[in-house]
Amino acid sequence: QVTLVESGGGLVQAGGSLRVSCAASGRTFSSYAMGWFRQAPGKDREFVGGISGSGTSIVYADSVKGRFTISRDNAKNTMYLQMNSLKSEDTAVYFCAASSSPDSSMVVVTTPLYTYWGQGTQVTVSS
Repeated sequence: QVTLVESGGGLVQAGGSLRVSCAASGRTFSSYAMGWFRQAPGKDREFVGGISGSGTSIVYADSVKGRFTISRDNAKNTMYLQMNSLKSEDTAVYFCAASSSPDSSMVVVTTPLYTYWGQGTQVTVSS
């Protein structure tokens, strides 16, 4: 069982930066591949990016590649999403999710494989 809590969302101007965090409960954080998702009003949930349990492999959606950076600190049971050069279209509720993975180098990109979800944090980018 993993409990995920996001924090760090807020209001930022276009072109600005924001970092959101995802704190996980439990002692086996490194055994979970982690992912960031977002959902804008009226739209489907979108995969933003994912990171392997070891942190050595990372995948980004094309829409955020070069602007967003995912990292994790397994000693602190925390994953981060650093968002730079924010655009109005980045406005959404951002969710973190965990997927139990036997391969610590594997990134999970398939949404149904994520078992645990946080409650989300709102990120609003004003133009």
